[in-house]
Amino acid sequence: RTFVPTTSTHAMADAPAVDVEKAGGPPGAAGGGGAVGAIVGRWRRQDLLDKSGSALRAAAWAFSLLAFLVMVANEHGDWRQFDHYEEYRYIVAVGLLAFIYTTLQLVRHGVRLTGAQDLQSKVGLLVDFAGDQVTAYLLMSALSAAIPITNHMREGSDNVFTDSSAASISMAFFAFVCLALSALISGFKLSKQTYI
Repeated sequence: RTFVPTTSTHAMADAPAVDVEKAGGPPGAAGGGGAVGAIVGRWRRQDLLDKSGSALRAAAWAFSLLAFLVMVANEHGDWRQFDHYEEYRYIVAVGLLAFIYTTLQLVRHGVRLTGAQDLQSKVGLLVDFAGDQVTAYLLMSALSAAIPITNHMREGSDNVFTDSSAASISMAFFAFVCLALSALISGFKLSKQTYI
């Protein structure tokens, strides 16, 4: 014999409909609401921030290397030698420093991907934030020194020397932008540390 309750149909008809999707799905479902959904969302944000920071440092690595190489190759005889100008020597030094810093940061990222031991979380974030800020500041300082003399030279004669100088300055500027954005990400991640 089959037992069929008589009130279930009427009770179900009178009960308000519940939208499972809007309610966030059943507790414990993947990507659903509740604690599991919050944890998964936090992991995704953390992964996105890590990838963004590494991508920005990789771009800064390429731009700083180009800024260094273009300026070092900027030797065309007579007064058109980069090492005759302190401002251009400063661009070369800072470009090399930015290249070394971003190389070390990319190596650290590679170490983390292999699962090897990296710096402690708090120390690593402090190194990222301080390193990004200091390197970005030095790049902006070098740009501020090199732009006026380049503009002054281009007023007198626009040639391959001034064009190469401008190209190197542009690459240094792009490296600055990448590291400045990376510093923002590092600062955001550092601010989320509850034990600081």
